[in-house]
Amino acid sequence: MSQLLSSTIIPGMSLTLDQVTEEALKLSPESRALLADKLVASLDQEEPDEIQRLWSSEAIRRRDEIRAGLVQTISGEEVIEEVRRLVGR
Repeated sequence: MSQLLSSTIIPGMSLTLDQVTEEALKLSPESRALLADKLVASLDQEEPDEIQRLWSSEAIRRRDEIRAGLVQTISGEEVIEEVRRLVGR
């Protein structure tokens, strides 16, 4: 698969991925770090909606379990007391 990616021409550009990589590696370390940050951030742009949908589904599932009596809730104070007991405070 890496062979396929390395020879792939980037849409809208006449450079292959290998050529873009070669050019990027000529940048200063600071510029490469900034580029890496931008590339990683661009991957996260599509995820917030999916993450929000998953968290909403999880919240609804937990709410329904509580309403159905399938789980027993505990107060925040009890949780803090248990954490303090576990960490020895």
